[in-house]
Amino acid sequence: MAIRVLKPISNSVRQYSIDDFSDITKKKPEKSLTKVLKKNSGRNNQGKITIRHRGGGVKRLYRIIDFKSAAGKYEVKSIEYDPNRSARIALCATSDGKKIYMVAPQNLKVGKTIVFGDEALIRPGHRAQLKNIPIGTFIYNIELNPGQGGKLARSAGVSAQLVAKEGTFVQVKLPSGEIRKVNENCLASIGVVSNPDHQNIKWGKAGRIRKLGFRPSVLGKSMNPNDHPHGGGEGHTDIGLRGGPKTPWGAKALGLKTRKRNHPTDKFIVKRRKK
Repeated sequence: MAIRVLKPISNSVRQYSIDDFSDITKKKPEKSLTKVLKKNSGRNNQGKITIRHRGGGVKRLYRIIDFKSAAGKYEVKSIEYDPNRSARIALCATSDGKKIYMVAPQNLKVGKTIVFGDEALIRPGHRAQLKNIPIGTFIYNIELNPGQGGKLARSAGVSAQLVAKEGTFVQVKLPSGEIRKVNENCLASIGVVSNPDHQNIKWGKAGRIRKLGFRPSVLGKSMNPNDHPHGGGEGHTDIGLRGGPKTPWGAKALGLKTRKRNHPTDKFIVKRRKK
């Protein structure tokens, strides 16, 4: 995959780059593995906005990804684009015709055979229990509990690394830098997630972001005092708060720790992402 920069024929495309989709081998998704994705525009079941700045966007079909991956041998049929995630997805099929979608790793080619289970090799896309993966291997789509399905390291270009084995747990270094204990019976896929250049895309203009389902945001100090703690004053003036910036609900906006003390999963964290 590569990034394509457009000619600056107008101001809107002067800082504009797009994915060239050179790694995509099939345009239309597998119909049996899709479902309609209903949008709620950031509103709850009462119609009240619970997430600001959401709405609109292009209609999408949701691709049903198999994060649990039953044991067996699969042949890669195609590498496809998924509008619901930053990574590429791979359409795989067994010899008896069962088809699944999986998060594709880098360097996965159409026609390759990948194995899920005890017979898996240390090759991109293969999926095995953590106890059967050598120390130092880069992995992705990692389970937190056996049989739960992959939860960690699923975004474009990321990977975790298996750094140690200790009793019934292994230590995994996550993309954030956190080192965490995970049960050795959990499954993980070998390799690094595809589409690493996703982070280099420049959206260029507001209209392109609107198509992704985001609505405009406004600075708090441009609002009235009843709308935001930063609001009010003469024009676009200073926020005038000794305690520093605030969220729209009055909490500290910068540096406030929100993680609960004595969190149930603290015992699994060997090294935090922040010192």
